[in-house]
Amino acid sequence: MNSKVLKTAQPASKFRSFNFDHSLNTFAAWCLAILWLSPLVYAVWTAFHPSEFETRFDLFAPLTLQNFVQAWNEAPFARYFLNTVILVTGIVAAQFFLCTLAAYAFARFTFPGRNILFTLVLLQLLVMPDILIVQNYQTMRSLGLIDTIAAIGLPYIASGFGIFLLRQTFMTVPKELDEAARIEGCSFLGVLWRVYIPLAKPTYLAYGLVSVSHHWNNFVWPLIVTNSVETRPLTVGLSIFAVTDSGVQWSVINAATLMTSGPLLIAFLLFQRQFVQSFIRAGIK
Repeated sequence: MNSKVLKTAQPASKFRSFNFDHSLNTFAAWCLAILWLSPLVYAVWTAFHPSEFETRFDLFAPLTLQNFVQAWNEAPFARYFLNTVILVTGIVAAQFFLCTLAAYAFARFTFPGRNILFTLVLLQLLVMPDILIVQNYQTMRSLGLIDTIAAIGLPYIASGFGIFLLRQTFMTVPKELDEAARIEGCSFLGVLWRVYIPLAKPTYLAYGLVSVSHHWNNFVWPLIVTNSVETRPLTVGLSIFAVTDSGVQWSVINAATLMTSGPLLIAFLLFQRQFVQSFIRAGIK
């Protein structure tokens, strides 16, 4: 009789334990979400309200767009946006081109030293970009590219992560499709263009999103290698604007911050489902 009572009591205790763990996880998730959203909520509040409401909350405080107008007029953000778009577009296009060819070679061709070369590519993932700043600066100076957009993007066009990710995707493509395309008369590049690239679209989308986000927000290297308005991206322009132009006017600074980060936030909100699906299909975690 006692054994039966214990058997019937065990599921109830497990159920209570499961509910407690689930509630604890939910509470922790909400706390982290609130901590993550707090700076963004403060930035939105101060950006759309007059400066006298920077440090106090008033539900009936008047809304204004003057902070955005002032920020736009006090710094050449139009030029910063253009520089950033050119930089990010060039880097992503070059990465797609080089990483696709390298990944295709590693995935489908056999040549001497292939494994050694691929190991060297993987070693790039272990090297932090900040370690190479001095060497990269010396290289750009020897090429005469200091204070150019090309100098910002050149160190990043060969991505070990992109090569690895596309190689793993290409290796999942059945070889029968490769052979069928070859029988139909496709060249090696034709097989790549008609078979491999279409099947790897989720991977390209996921990697493109990661690359765009990283280089849109990159700050240290562009700060070192640029000296003029004609070449500065948004991150460097925003830092200079916040320090020298508007002082401690947080309403104007946060308005400028929203302007610079707005495109990424809007893109994420509009295409959130596609973002998540592309990451899941590509295996990026």
